[in-house]
Amino acid sequence: MDASRIREHMKVIGADGAEVGVVDRVEGDRIKLTKASSGQGSHKGHHHFVPLRLVADIDGDNVRLSANGSVAVTM
Repeated sequence: MDASRIREHMKVIGADGAEVGVVDRVEGDRIKLTKASSGQGSHKGHHHFVPLRLVADIDGDNVRLSANGSVAVTM
């Protein structure tokens, strides 16, 4: 997987089809999601991260993960 293909504003989608968030940028070995697109309840309003090792494919404007959406942001 070539992390340089991941661009700002791409959608991050879990293996279950659930939208996890929107890419803010890649930082080291993680994808930083925008504040507005990630988190619920008390987790809303701050950045969440997804490990690059979970990226299964990059399809157009979508980053597809190998883990379900609900699991991806907890890793």
